[in-house]
Amino acid sequence: MTTVTTSPRDTKALDAPWPFTGRVDELELVRRSVAAGRSGLVVTGPAGAGKTRLVTEAVRGADCARVAGTPETRGIPFAAFAHLLPETVTLHRAVHLLSGVRLLLVDDAHLLDDSSAALLHQLAVHGRTRLLVVATDGVPAPDAVSRLWSGELLPRLALAPLPREDTAELLTAGADTVLEPLTVDRLHRLSRGDLRLLRELLTAVRQEGLLVPVPGTDLRAWRGPVPVTRAVRERTARVLDRVRTEERETLDRLAFAEPLPLDPDLDALDLRTLEDLEAEGLVTVDGDGATRLAHPLHGPVLRAAAGRLRARRLARASDRTGPALEAERALLALRVAQADVRPVETPVGDWLAAEGAPLPAAYPALRARYARLGGRLRDAAAWARAGLRDGHDDAACRDELALAVAQSGDEPAGSGGTAGAGAAWAAAARGDLDEAVRTAAAGDPYDAVRFGAPERVTGRLTGVFAAHADALERRDGPALDRVAEELEARGFLLFAAEASAQAVPAHRDPRAARTARTRAAALARRCQGARTPALSGLVLGELTARQRQIVTLAAAGLSNRQIAERLTLSVRTVGNHLYGAYTRLGAGDRGALPWLTDLPELPEPLPA
Repeated sequence: MTTVTTSPRDTKALDAPWPFTGRVDELELVRRSVAAGRSGLVVTGPAGAGKTRLVTEAVRGADCARVAGTPETRGIPFAAFAHLLPETVTLHRAVHLLSGVRLLLVDDAHLLDDSSAALLHQLAVHGRTRLLVVATDGVPAPDAVSRLWSGELLPRLALAPLPREDTAELLTAGADTVLEPLTVDRLHRLSRGDLRLLRELLTAVRQEGLLVPVPGTDLRAWRGPVPVTRAVRERTARVLDRVRTEERETLDRLAFAEPLPLDPDLDALDLRTLEDLEAEGLVTVDGDGATRLAHPLHGPVLRAAAGRLRARRLARASDRTGPALEAERALLALRVAQADVRPVETPVGDWLAAEGAPLPAAYPALRARYARLGGRLRDAAAWARAGLRDGHDDAACRDELALAVAQSGDEPAGSGGTAGAGAAWAAAARGDLDEAVRTAAAGDPYDAVRFGAPERVTGRLTGVFAAHADALERRDGPALDRVAEELEARGFLLFAAEASAQAVPAHRDPRAARTARTRAAALARRCQGARTPALSGLVLGELTARQRQIVTLAAAGLSNRQIAERLTLSVRTVGNHLYGAYTRLGAGDRGALPWLTDLPELPEPLPA
């Protein structure tokens, strides 16, 4: 059988609202799994995780037959395969007829009728047809389908929800405006990686004009309540449409003050009602007895749906926001003091900032510092701006904003008056490394190490930072590798990237140098556009020869079509190479390319 008929569902799947971005590793795995000589793959994951889009992208341009299960046809034998089989057919005959299909994509396999499920299972047993099967987690599936992976007939790829970094890339590629990091975080948090919900939220926010300019930038931010559109209401009907008054009251109390402790003396929550809500999966209780709503969208929707008087009453009755926010601030401060800046849960600060509530200046300043130390420079700048937006002329927020901007390779406006570490990074952003080193030695001593001058601060550092200075001063490649590993384990991703980059010229073994370079580039890509002296020359070495060629032309200002004509490629191929390069470089768009292509190369490793 060589003629393939596609269903209307296929056309709809290909007509995607956003370009395909992210999931680079998963895409390559799917493509390898359906290559010649392979049996195929089962892709599973939660609803809305992008399973169909992933496999559609993987088989784009291939000779592929497609079928799909639907709820309406589960009782009709061979309904999913109706366009590929005669009207009346036996299982044995169906297997024979489809044996000539080289590649078969089966979407929504959990919705297949029993005959179609049995046919799919038999095709997997016979092994002559490569199968790409998509099924949703957490819903019943025919035994014949689940036995594809439980019986090890086909390998299984369990697709996790879209990570935050990929969500940011998707939002950047799919819109004509650039969202600031706190808005990206909010959309990712509320959607939990569900791409359909993400699209619904972003569409509602845009249609209601809730995206506002961030002063001094070309970014847009969303602050304020969640728009309770029909689509959002349908998603949250389980909490909005509670019949029992005591259940809705408990949910609302949580929405305005979560997390709440299980303390009978407070009389804030009815324990029996909580037990019922927990059994339904609407609330969670952690090991410390803190009670929260189970889905991050439920609290914002309940707050948005409450009337003004009800909201006032609930806010007064559950006055725990201040103490909860202080507890988060104290935890972050402790982690910084312990030299451990791995991400932690901060739900109270997140939702207060998201909905535009005033924050004490010390909180956003600390959030900015925590993010900057972790290498999340755009997040750091966003938190610093949030602190300044509330009317505080806070010196700590100003300094954190200057540091985040300068370590992204830009000289902050008005940086001439910035003292200490801020002045050092302003000098580095101007390219005056000598001035940067002199200023750093008088300010934050670790900055001198990051600038490559550890001898200036001998004896002034402790712990892993002292080990970094010592290894760099001795030009000890293996010791710098170990320092980078410890820094990464503690959450200092940018510092770890810099230590790995500094290890490259220190290594005598060329293989160890290449490993350090690859690791440094991988870490740098997670640092939101960081451009520091130690990272110079890393990025282009991580691209393929074709990607370097296309990136260089794009940085020179050529359009995709002009590049395609010059290199005799299709425009789509050029676009695919650029997206792959953006992912590897940690760049959001062409704006970063001139800087990247102008970077000097790192010195070669020391001779053996």
